[in-house]
Amino acid sequence: MMLSINPENPQQRLLDRVVECLRQDGVIVYPTDTTYGIGCDIYNKKGIERIYQIKQRDKRKPFSFICPDLATITNYANVSNFAFKIMKRHLPGPYTFVLEATREVPGLLVTRQRTVGVRMPDNQIVLEIVRQLEHPLVTTSVNITQQQTYEDPSLIEDELGGQLDMVIDGGKLSGDPSTVISLLDDKIEVLRQGRGDISWIK
Repeated sequence: MMLSINPENPQQRLLDRVVECLRQDGVIVYPTDTTYGIGCDIYNKKGIERIYQIKQRDKRKPFSFICPDLATITNYANVSNFAFKIMKRHLPGPYTFVLEATREVPGLLVTRQRTVGVRMPDNQIVLEIVRQLEHPLVTTSVNITQQQTYEDPSLIEDELGGQLDMVIDGGKLSGDPSTVISLLDDKIEVLRQGRGDISWIK
């Protein structure tokens, strides 16, 4: 099923359908400020397993997740004053920040080092979804591991729609991934250069 949602003013009746799908353990595709993402409620264990299968991804590589605001992030990650100031300055935006996980995070989303990747994309559709779901959303790019990401939601529907519960059309996207930055131990380390600017890092 494909839903076309207005990126500037998401229609509430369509958001309601998306949230209901997620609450019924659905796996969806949605727009972010970088690539299209595939995800589910972070407490949907079967959904997470389905995403691993769709992406043909090694289960030793946990997924990141999306939160609607900094307050929610602090429930799932240990955020120092140093990390909070950096994230407040750069979120919402095209970054994934790596932090120490709290006990609230399901085991499937935690690395062996007890870290997690958190995102707050600058995209009204997905931010409204996670606000109204009231749980973070698992996030990973829509592609088979090591293959090119999709920029056009109609191609996602054509090629992967049979494995998904819903595809949200929020327009064509750049296809560039987020920049991944570790803030562990109050040190800034760029783990992947993506769309997010890093000129502010000294």
